[in-house]
Amino acid sequence: MAITREHELHKRRSGRNVGLAVTLVLFIGLVFGLTIVKVSGGSSLEAFDHSYRPTLDPDHVRFQQR
Repeated sequence: MAITREHELHKRRSGRNVGLAVTLVLFIGLVFGLTIVKVSGGSSLEAFDHSYRPTLDPDHVRFQQR
């Protein structure tokens, strides 16, 4: 029995591994694409940085409309 001979089990595992690799690459691409889309709209991106911003205060908007 030669060492290089491939068993049927190896062929099935190889197919599953390729399928898993494709799935992982697609998932990583999806997450990367969503990240790029979210970051590209940077002007609307606001985070908590310990400073007061009237745009985040719902009472400020109500007082402006009156």
